[in-house]
Amino acid sequence: MGCVPQTLNTWVKQHEIDAGQRDGVSTAEAQRIKELERENRELRKANEILKLTSAFFAQAELDRRLK
Repeated sequence: MGCVPQTLNTWVKQHEIDAGQRDGVSTAEAQRIKELERENRELRKANEILKLTSAFFAQAELDRRLK
C-alpha cells in the first residue's frame, strides 16, 4: 500500500472506533468537537469586541453627560 505498518494500524483502529467495535472518539465526533471549538473561539472574540465596544460607548455617554 506504500505506507508504514503503523499508519495502516492507525487506520484500522480508527475504522473499528467508527464502526463501534472499539472505544474511542469517532471521526464524526472528532470533527464535531473541532467545529465546536472553532465556534467557541469565534464567539469569545465577538464577546470581547462587544465588551470593548460597550465600554467605549458607556464612557462616551458619561463624557457627554459631564459637558
